[in-house]
Amino acid sequence: MKKEKKHLGFKIIFFLLLLIVAVYFYGTNISTSMIKANEYKIKVNDLPDNFEGFKIVQFSDVLYGTNFGEENLKKLVDKINETNPDIVVFTGDLINKNNKMTTEQADTISEILSEIEADGGKYAINGDNDYNFDEWQNIIKNSGFTNLNNTYDTIYKDGYNYLLIAGASTFADKESINDKLNDTIEYINTLETGGPVYKILLMHEPDYINDLNTNPFDLILAGHSLGGQIKLPGIGAVDRKEGATKYTDGYYKLENSELYVTSGLGNENYKFRLFNTPEINIYRLVK
Repeated sequence: MKKEKKHLGFKIIFFLLLLIVAVYFYGTNISTSMIKANEYKIKVNDLPDNFEGFKIVQFSDVLYGTNFGEENLKKLVDKINETNPDIVVFTGDLINKNNKMTTEQADTISEILSEIEADGGKYAINGDNDYNFDEWQNIIKNSGFTNLNNTYDTIYKDGYNYLLIAGASTFADKESINDKLNDTIEYINTLETGGPVYKILLMHEPDYINDLNTNPFDLILAGHSLGGQIKLPGIGAVDRKEGATKYTDGYYKLENSELYVTSGLGNENYKFRLFNTPEINIYRLVK
């Protein structure tokens, strides 16, 4: 009997060790290399016919230099182009802050990202990891993205109706969201009739949206949280980052706005994801 219990104990220990190894292997090698696409239909009252089905693709938190390298970046570009987007938006953290970015790496990233195709334009804001990288602005420019940090642009499609898209840079600079969006909101407030049919805001750290005095935006897209990197059933994000403790991932209704937070693509401090597959988000505007 004692020998049988001893054998059972060894079997349990062996099984647990095997399970730990399997979870570790999955979290470091398989889960971090996949990319899934989430698609959301966004109903817009009085949406003009020319914007029916307008497709926005968001990617975020590449964090190049941890587990996300050249091959994953190429896979990402192919995934985005397969969706045939009208516009593509990037919501920050292109480069991992611990990566020693070289000119060769920067050129490689620019060359790959320049392959993203979107007739309506490509837009980007920085993240807290990008804040100290001078190369970020050059990469964004050289890859054909519009730098939307603390400014706005208008998007037309087959007519005189237009969308407004604005961006807030990372809050790593300690500047308030009201100061960052002052010019955009002033522009919106000057409009009486014939303004944008829909207003979109890009930001990196989603929690700061609560500090905005006046929120005129219909759709807010953010990242930063990485979904906690590890999600546990019934608990959700395990590692909640400052700036994304309240809004960690998924959909949130904020009075007159809809907020979507993506858990992004890369990893920041450790190469591990569990129950949290890297993702891009696709938003389709419909009546």
